[in-house]
Amino acid sequence: MASSTSSANAHAKVHPCDERLPTGQLLTLGIQHVLVMYAGAVAVPLILGAAMHLTKDQVAFLISADLFSCGVATLIQTLGLWIFGIRLPVIMGCTFAAVGPMVAIGTNPSLGILDVFGATIAAGVIGIFLAPMIGKLLRFFPPVVVGTVIAVIGLSLMGVGINWAAGGVGNPDYGNPVYLLLSLVVLSLILLINKFARGFIANISVLLGIVAGFVIAAMLGRVSMDGVAHAPWVGIVMPFHFGLPHFDALSVATMVIVMFVTFIESTGMFLAVGDLVERPVDQKALVRGLRVDGLGTLIGGVFNSFPHTSFSQNVGLIGVTGVKSRFVCATGGVILVLLGLFPKMAQVVASVPPFVLGGAGIVMFGMVAANGIKVLSKVDFAKNHHNLFIVAVSVGLGLVPVVAPKFFSQLPHALEPILHSGILLASVSAVLLNIVFNGVRKEREARCDIRQAGHEFDGTARASEAQ
Repeated sequence: MASSTSSANAHAKVHPCDERLPTGQLLTLGIQHVLVMYAGAVAVPLILGAAMHLTKDQVAFLISADLFSCGVATLIQTLGLWIFGIRLPVIMGCTFAAVGPMVAIGTNPSLGILDVFGATIAAGVIGIFLAPMIGKLLRFFPPVVVGTVIAVIGLSLMGVGINWAAGGVGNPDYGNPVYLLLSLVVLSLILLINKFARGFIANISVLLGIVAGFVIAAMLGRVSMDGVAHAPWVGIVMPFHFGLPHFDALSVATMVIVMFVTFIESTGMFLAVGDLVERPVDQKALVRGLRVDGLGTLIGGVFNSFPHTSFSQNVGLIGVTGVKSRFVCATGGVILVLLGLFPKMAQVVASVPPFVLGGAGIVMFGMVAANGIKVLSKVDFAKNHHNLFIVAVSVGLGLVPVVAPKFFSQLPHALEPILHSGILLASVSAVLLNIVFNGVRKEREARCDIRQAGHEFDGTARASEAQ
């Protein structure tokens, strides 16, 4: 009896982030994460392939390589490997911050795709060594900065969800009432499931909504399965498939800037995830997570893929489902690896129409913004009205690339990775304004805040157990 009580107490102390769910639940929840990020993951190779006029087979290989690299990076990030991995529920994917520079490199007559891969590999190696330096910036992220950045992440992504709901950017039938209606159906199903269902069913509300939307779209003849029949069953992702990489100095320098942008975005993302799962991110954890951004980028370059970062879409999914286990995302990483090795499976997942994902996207991205507001609710606006200016100006700057994409079009293209990232603009603005109005916290104070947040979680957990 005593041993069973001891075992129960040991189990109760397991943090939700480290909880190992039953295999069936892990698989289902992992598929849900993959469906949410899939469209964004394959967008980068599709855009680059089209810009460089690659053949259909070459683009298909880039997609498989992309999924494989995403899966490997996700496994390292969630499970940890030596000094790598934040060990939080994070899904890794190709960063959109690199799209512009990669297209510029790849379409340059004197360069090409091998220079893209070379710059990616070099940026990954340099990023691994830069990570500890970025980790020291954590003290510049008090709640007023963190909450603002998280809110802007959600608001910036809302445009993606809205465009999905209308059929996807570039769709000649964009805004078709059928698309809008099906998006609304998916959104309504997710809300109804969360209202009336409990436990595991509620946790997979997004997946159930997407599956239902897919079935309805198929019945209406709005799903194309053309690529499935022609895709091979098995495809091996070999390193340096296109040849040995080239290392052009200017291309490498450009990609290193992208790596720095990625680090700033990832810092906001990691802090958001840490807040959602109630495991505050300290400096050591942040550095481990940023190192995987570098390592994932290095792996991407070797395996014919691109720079990697944590996907914010999946942060919103954590907020919707309330499932905090990092092993769910690790399972998603395994699924991504398999999708990369089995192209026919990847084509089936790719057949989910954007408008089906749109209804889910609005919920998930809204949850990210709502979590930012939740963090800001802890900020003292009454006694320190300067905090209002920090939030107001930073949110405004962060939304510039969203509401006016051509706002910076007359500035040098080299600045695109910086100026076209709303998350980066909001982060820089919030940090600088906080320094001006509130000064800089000492590193010891920042660590105390982190420890205090951890104690608050422990107290909440113990109160729940007592009830």
